Amino acid sequence: MATKLSRDFYARETLLVARDLLGMHLVHAGPEGEQVGRIVETEAYKGPHDLAAHSSRGRTKRTEVMFGPPGHAYVYLIYGFWNCLNIVTAAHGTPHAVLLRGLEPVKGITTTSHGPGLLCRALHIDRSLNGADLLGDTLWLEKPTRYRPPKVARATRIGVDYAGDWASKPWRFFDKDSPYVSTVSAAARRRALAPDQGGVRAKLARK
Repeated sequence: MATKLSRDFYARETLLVARDLLGMHLVHAGPEGEQVGRIVETEAYKGPHDLAAHSSRGRTKRTEVMFGPPGHAYVYLIYGFWNCLNIVTAAHGTPHAVLLRGLEPVKGITTTSHGPGLLCRALHIDRSLNGADLLGDTLWLEKPTRYRPPKVARATRIGVDYAGDWASKPWRFFDKDSPYVSTVSAAARRRALAPDQGGVRAKLARK
C-alpha cells in the first residue's frame, strides 16, 4: 500500500526535500476522480534571502502560506493563465518551497504534464487549492508501493535570470531517465515514447 508522506518529510532542509520528492507520486482526488503522477522534476526556493523566491519580497497575502507550517500547497498564477504548485518545506516561519516542474502520468492523466503549468492543468490544480494541507484527502504526495528510484541529476533553475547570483544555484533536480522532464525536447520525447520502441515507461516498469 502506498504511504502518504508525513509532516516530518516536508519539515527538512529544502534541498533534501526537493531531491527526495523525485519518484514520489502526486495525487489529486478532484473533479476528474483520482489522478496520479510520478514526480520527475523539482526546483527548490529558499527565501527570504534567495532572490528567486517569491518570499524574498516579504510576507504578503500571496506568500503567507510559505511562512506557515510545512506540508501545505502554495499555488500561484503566472502570466495570468498558468497555475503552479509548490510544496512548503522547512520549519514553520521559514519561507521555503519546492516547485513541481514535471510529472510522469500514472493514472487519470490524459494531457501533457511536462512543465509546472501543464502539470497543474493536467491534474486540475488551481488556486482553490492554495494552502491545502498535503496530509489531507484531496491533494497529497505518497511513496508508491512499487517505488522506482530516479536517476537524479541537478542543474540551475529555469526562468530566474533576474535573481543575480541566485540564478546560478544548482537547485533544480530531475530524473535523467524520464522523458517528462520539462527541458527534454519534443522530438526526444516522441522518440522515447514511440510505441515501436517499447516506450520508456514500459522499459522502466520492467526494472
